[in-house]
Amino acid sequence: MALEFTDANFKTDVLESNKLNVIDFWAEWCGPCRAIGPVIEELAKDYAGTVNIGKVNVDNNPQISTTYGITSIPAILFVKNGEVVDKLVGAQPKANFVKKIELHK
Repeated sequence: MALEFTDANFKTDVLESNKLNVIDFWAEWCGPCRAIGPVIEELAKDYAGTVNIGKVNVDNNPQISTTYGITSIPAILFVKNGEVVDKLVGAQPKANFVKKIELHK
């Protein structure tokens, strides 16, 4: 199951992690966000223990969204060692996520 990243846990769970973190910025009212939700859940299962895959609800966590300049959702950031190493915007097929994960993990 995908992790839930929040303004409160982002620093410790993402920025201080030594694993690749895949963060889906989403909102309940966003159709494309709901469309890729199952893909994010599949990736969380596929990479359990090796890559942290989680979601940030932009409505509930404005601090993280503002910090990373999220203006369109879904936006997926790939963060490693506290730095954004890649980004995808918009609904994407699973293969696109897998390519980015394999490149950076």
